[in-house]
Amino acid sequence: MDRQPISDPARSATARLTRRYPEASTEPPIGAHLISPRRGYSHHGIYVGDGNVVHYAGLAGALRRGPIEEVSITHFAAGHEVLFAPHAAPAYVRQEAVQRARSRLGENRYRLLTNNCEHFCTWCLYGEGRSEQVLACLVDPRAALRTVLCLFIAFLVTAWPISLASVSSINRTDLA
Repeated sequence: MDRQPISDPARSATARLTRRYPEASTEPPIGAHLISPRRGYSHHGIYVGDGNVVHYAGLAGALRRGPIEEVSITHFAAGHEVLFAPHAAPAYVRQEAVQRARSRLGENRYRLLTNNCEHFCTWCLYGEGRSEQVLACLVDPRAALRTVLCLFIAFLVTAWPISLASVSSINRTDLA
């Protein structure tokens, strides 16, 4: 199977991010592909209504695997903005996309390169799991390096929660 980036802008999750949630005056449409930009990557989920999102929890809140779960949009956002992009011609829309998302609840086969949250969302909408983020890293090694560095920094911040002010206050001569 050809693994080139999706050239059809209607299928690209990053093509037309048009609204923000919760700043938007209305909730996202049922079955919407939600995107929450994080440091070094974007997290993806499917809006299922009543303020809930189905997403792959792997790397969403910690640097470890997690199952597909249904959570509140606030939990999904984890303090970050949430965007949603209209897709022009998904194979599965509204309740069909929601049913597909919920059919995989509890699945715990997260793999960063082959079965991540973006793969899950494109599978829900198109029947094919793809990740533009992964493809971008494969095409551009610099993008891969930036992503790895950002994930490493996120890991350090999570593992050792010290403030940047305390790090910057360390005098270099103290380290000699």
